[in-house]
Amino acid sequence: MRVDTTMTAPGNGIQVVFADDAIVVLDKPSALLSVPGRGPDKQDCLSARVQRQFADALVVHRLDQATSGLIVMARGALAQRTLSEAFANRMVAKRYEAVVHGRLEGTPDTWRLIDLPIAVDWPNRPRRIIDRAHGKPSQTRLQVLDYDATADATHVLLEPLTGRTHQLRLHMQAIGHPILGDTLYAPEAVAAQSARLLLHACDLRFAHPVSGRTLQFSCQRLKCLGEPHPER
Repeated sequence: MRVDTTMTAPGNGIQVVFADDAIVVLDKPSALLSVPGRGPDKQDCLSARVQRQFADALVVHRLDQATSGLIVMARGALAQRTLSEAFANRMVAKRYEAVVHGRLEGTPDTWRLIDLPIAVDWPNRPRRIIDRAHGKPSQTRLQVLDYDATADATHVLLEPLTGRTHQLRLHMQAIGHPILGDTLYAPEAVAAQSARLLLHACDLRFAHPVSGRTLQFSCQRLKCLGEPHPER
């Protein structure tokens, strides 16, 4: 079942895409933590805001603070366990859109595979590095959507087949096309091309933890010209 993303707002800046007795699907804004961090200045986060409206909402997965887009929370421990198992068993399909530096060759009907192992860059945490000897297997599918010659930027669709930390950001940097606004992996000039990281979780598909029906949510936000739509 494909679900239209009619947005509602609970009054705390969070956009609820869909909610029932078992799940809450949300559109996370950029610059907001998914879960609390260390220190009193990092307690404001998506999960805390959502729990003010849905007290039983529990975390299932996360998006990087700088990444916007679709994320699902479970309502209750049983739904959380079912969804967590689905993520662990790679039964959840996720796609992201991004705007990257330079021209990538390709068409909207062609996918290519990035297969580069990732390891923690221990001296420079939280950064990751490509490490062919010791890195964990990491695969991303890539599709080119459009190219803007004026901005010298390409709008792409990314599908992570594995779920490594910073996988999409590092894979794009590794093939020579860092994401605009990426202050961790892009050169300074590329990072400065956008006030935010131009990476957005635009598609999410999974089986409902109670009914088992396939749900698909879509929420595209980025323009091909290298500028995001305003946070709605």
